[in-house]
Amino acid sequence: YLKISKLALAFAIIHSKPPGKSCKEYTEHLAKTVSEQDFGWKSKVEVLEAEVLRLRQELLLIKICPRFCLENDASAETLLDQECINPMSYSSQLEDSGCDVSNDYVFDSLGIASDFHQSEHVDTSKCWLERVPPFNLCCTSKEESLTAPVQFLQHLLEIRKLSEGGILQADFTELENDSFTVFNSVSQLLDGLTIFYNSPKFPVSNFLTEAVCVLISLITDTKLSNHVLKKCFKKLEEFKKNLIQIILRNSNVNRFQALHAVSHTLVLLGRNNILRNSLISFLLSEVRQFAEQLLQAHQIQTMYDITQYENIFLLCMILEQLLQNETEESNISSSDYDGEEKIKFLKNLDQIILHLSDEFPLFSLYLWRVSVLLNSAQIQ
Repeated sequence: YLKISKLALAFAIIHSKPPGKSCKEYTEHLAKTVSEQDFGWKSKVEVLEAEVLRLRQELLLIKICPRFCLENDASAETLLDQECINPMSYSSQLEDSGCDVSNDYVFDSLGIASDFHQSEHVDTSKCWLERVPPFNLCCTSKEESLTAPVQFLQHLLEIRKLSEGGILQADFTELENDSFTVFNSVSQLLDGLTIFYNSPKFPVSNFLTEAVCVLISLITDTKLSNHVLKKCFKKLEEFKKNLIQIILRNSNVNRFQALHAVSHTLVLLGRNNILRNSLISFLLSEVRQFAEQLLQAHQIQTMYDITQYENIFLLCMILEQLLQNETEESNISSSDYDGEEKIKFLKNLDQIILHLSDEFPLFSLYLWRVSVLLNSAQIQ
């Protein structure tokens, strides 16, 4: 049947071919026309799907909190106006070559830490729950893809804080009844951040910084984090793995600003105990595998990946930060870590450090520091 259909199509093209065009040219023209029509339909479908998700988000918020207001949000308009008038707000931080690797800069390269701490102390009783209007065309396409999920998750956090203070009554059991909306909103946020981190543009806008703050607030909230992890744990795990690979594979000369931003986001993700444990396991696995590859290359005197060698230090810094936080919080048991990865990492570490210490003293020092933190956590 397929052969007959192809033959019939070939005859139809030959008979309908306009004069002055070969069969090949006419066939390519028809294929291009059909593909353009398909692309048009796909765009329309994507727009409709986005609108459906927005309506579901709005409906879910109303179910959670019937007093949810559908008026315009003046604060969002103010943020947008500031972004359009002064899009270079972070330029003073990002004008240099990106080679500053001091500890303070590593984990606050985009100002996210200060913004996050400020957001934790906002008096939410002064805020009212209002629908944020769509950002206008001064936003980049990356930001437009993040607008809907960021607004929805911001409102969830606002309702949560206001209900905790007794200002509003909210029923968060509704989140269990609509896993589709929660999963798709968080997935859009994570996908948008991954796209940005893969090809970052500087200076970074306030809106992208706010997107990271919303994500961290969501996973560290005592009530909402349980719902999010239940629905989106695999997606968050994939997000962490993607960020780690972005760090390892980036070979741009001026890559350090972007990589510091990714590093800082990973450290913030570690504020959630469940995500921290799996993140430490991922990092231990990557550092161990690279150490073994470097040892093998050193023993047989072959070339090793210099770019990956430079980038691996960022993973070691993240590991140190997470493990230091772990040992400082006595109420959290280090036994929750993936024991298999910890055992693998420590198994032949002394021999690896011994063989690499002369040729790679700095990397060996980092390996030793991580091992000390792991052992001290185990003792505690």
